[in-house]
Amino acid sequence: MKNIVMTLAVAGVLSLSSCKNTDKQGAIVDDTRQATIDSMQQVAEKQRIIDSMKIESDKAIREKEKQVVVVHDQAPAAAAPQRKKWSGAAKGAVIGAGVGAVTGAIISKKKGEGAIIGGLAGAGVGAGTGAIIDDSKKKKE
Repeated sequence: MKNIVMTLAVAGVLSLSSCKNTDKQGAIVDDTRQATIDSMQQVAEKQRIIDSMKIESDKAIREKEKQVVVVHDQAPAAAAPQRKKWSGAAKGAVIGAGVGAVTGAIISKKKGEGAIIGGLAGAGVGAGTGAIIDDSKKKKE
């Protein structure tokens, strides 16, 4: 009888201890599973935030592209003014003055005085010639 009671007592203790071990192991397994689930949820939440930020960034870029600036009541830019061309008389006067000054300086014994006189004479002759050329061009047109 003692052996039977002892065997039952040992069996009871072993069964209780084995139940505790499985509970501890089961609790450890449940804690590990819960930690894994929690970390997966955190990763999913971070990814959702990143995705929403990308969407908002894309919206902002599209809005910038859509913006169009319209300015009213503004006169069109004036074209660059056309340069006024020299008349034939002006061209002739300048060319004649240069040629006359060089010729007067070469011919005269007093170089400076000859250049001045030659320049004035050449300018007069050149201006007259240029004016005649301008008149003939106007008549042709």
